[in-house]
Amino acid sequence: MKRPSSSAWMMLLLSAVYFVSYLTRNSYNVVIAELMRQTGFGQSVLALCITGSLITYGAGQLVSGFLGDRVQPKRLIILGLCVTALMNLLMAFCRIPSLMLAVWCVNGLAQAFLWPPLVRLMAALFTEEEYEKAMVAVTWGGSAGNIALYLTAPALISLLGVSSVFITAALCAFSAVAVMASKCPSISVRLEEKNAPGVRRQALFKMPLVWCIFLTIILQGILRDGITTWTPVYINETYHLGSSFSILSGTALPLFSLAAIQAVSLLHRRLLHNPITCAAALFGLGGVFGLLLALFPGAGTAPSVGLCALLTGCMHGVNLILVGILPAYFQRYGRVSLFSGLLNAFTYVGSALSAYGYAAVADRAGWLAVIGSWPVTAFLGLAVCLLCVRPWRRFQNR
Repeated sequence: MKRPSSSAWMMLLLSAVYFVSYLTRNSYNVVIAELMRQTGFGQSVLALCITGSLITYGAGQLVSGFLGDRVQPKRLIILGLCVTALMNLLMAFCRIPSLMLAVWCVNGLAQAFLWPPLVRLMAALFTEEEYEKAMVAVTWGGSAGNIALYLTAPALISLLGVSSVFITAALCAFSAVAVMASKCPSISVRLEEKNAPGVRRQALFKMPLVWCIFLTIILQGILRDGITTWTPVYINETYHLGSSFSILSGTALPLFSLAAIQAVSLLHRRLLHNPITCAAALFGLGGVFGLLLALFPGAGTAPSVGLCALLTGCMHGVNLILVGILPAYFQRYGRVSLFSGLLNAFTYVGSALSAYGYAAVADRAGWLAVIGSWPVTAFLGLAVCLLCVRPWRRFQNR
């Protein structure tokens, strides 16, 4: 029986690690509007760095997920934090597009070595009841990291320049390495070897239900990270408020995501116990918010930011359910880390599509075309989830 204080301490530690991971992962995203102003590069050119990092992040999830069940997760997390800190330091002094792309692709790969090992640690260190609480706490840590970026980046840019954002993120990562090395416990990496029959894992990927879940995860990744990345640029170009104010306006997105994560956790535990039904409700609600934004695109800064934040909050809720909680249902098929990494990889397939795709559409057809795609994507996610509700119920009962 674990002591409550020990569980609370570990939740705080892992939340702090995920907080730092968001600082070092999204440090480029929050300064992209200012980089456009300083360098004169177009949206699609600068978006290549985001797209490249998301591709390497998604591919790295598969490697990290596989290793997370065989290598000490603590070591993988420390390795990921060290490399992402170095890449942020390099990006602080790099302004050549090809080199920026290379550096940020390596950063995406380093980031991939954080989430699956974190999930593996939580599965080993917490009871079943504590696991969902820990998942919510860690997800809060990521949203808090985004909030910290959006709040501090304008001040850092104004006082010390764009490079200071990357340097600050790197220093935070090195601090997290020191804490992880001294405070995080080691776990057995042989714990699940006996319960991972290869035949059953292979059968998993023959199920249409699983591939439909992957599709819904791609759709939420398109919306969640696409809107988070491009809202400051959209606000800046639509309302001409300046890059610093536009970045600051993006704070509303992670703030709403914090509230959404807590609300969705309560919704899942107390009302919609079927996770696919819960995800369907969130896609439908997000589609309504996206439709309102598409119908009234020039309603003003506050309504536009508010609707973007509500839609993004719904997608953070979908992510919590499908990427955070859903892997626990597949323990019968084998490794928690492997399946967690696979689910997260599909999230960032969607993220990569939106990072470059939204920029290209905005350059060619304007932001109205981009915004009009948001409710369509959300309602498509609703349709796929509704198709999966009964198959999932049968799978869960079996």
